[in-house]
Amino acid sequence: MQIGIGHPGVVPGVKGQLILDWARRADAGPFFSLGSLDRLVYPNYDPLITLTAAAAVTQRIRLITTVLLAPLRNAGILAKQAASLDALSGGRLTLGLGIGGREDDFRAAPASFRDRGKRFEQQLETMKRVWSGQPLAEDIGPVGPPPVQPGGPQLLIGGNTPAAMQRVSRWGDGFIAGGGSPEMARQGYALAEQAWQAAGRAGKPRFAAGMYWSLGSNAAERASEYIHNYYAFAGPRAEQIANSVPSTPEALKAAIQAFADIGVDELICWPCIAELDQVDRLAEVIS
Repeated sequence: MQIGIGHPGVVPGVKGQLILDWARRADAGPFFSLGSLDRLVYPNYDPLITLTAAAAVTQRIRLITTVLLAPLRNAGILAKQAASLDALSGGRLTLGLGIGGREDDFRAAPASFRDRGKRFEQQLETMKRVWSGQPLAEDIGPVGPPPVQPGGPQLLIGGNTPAAMQRVSRWGDGFIAGGGSPEMARQGYALAEQAWQAAGRAGKPRFAAGMYWSLGSNAAERASEYIHNYYAFAGPRAEQIANSVPSTPEALKAAIQAFADIGVDELICWPCIAELDQVDRLAEVIS
């Protein structure tokens, strides 16, 4: 299983320089990818802009959105931005996409909330056309630049509904689960795999997942503070998520192994503490 590390740009108050230093250190470490989360009504950094900055200070680590809320954005512009980042990074972009579930994000965009699933499917079709170099219409020429990866960035799709699984089988290269237990991730992947096979696609969809972690002094308390802030909208579920965050090396090793045991290809570990030593602490656990 390949291990990725999230950057700390979602932790309130983090400075931009720390994100760049974090990216450099992750690039020099044992990590496969650098992950970026997405919210609009929250003091986080924009995922695509942050990963573009990270691309400029790294050489080998892959860059992954886990996940980007596509329906908040214009399809043509998003396709161009993703192709640009893929080209600038030398083909290192993995685009994890989902529809989102917080109505305030859509009101702030602004973008329609109720039809976001339908619009997401239209976006996926548009982006695939753009990345393949096809014109969008008889009177609309191709949109560049061409991505380095043929057909566009690697595309992972998240979600828990039958419609989400159909999107994986039609447009995606794989499925991404986030924020839940290994058992929940495995259940989601099994449905995605069934849809993949029913669509007649060869091989298996890629299986990615995400989990929170924190290490060091007062790690559990600091993680709980962050999780309760980030998931304030979720009510009692915030407490459940906070209680599930591994905060010792032993607990973290066990959590990572649990995802490996269900067949995850790539696990992105999202930090709850915005301090550079967290990169080293996680590297020590997985080495």
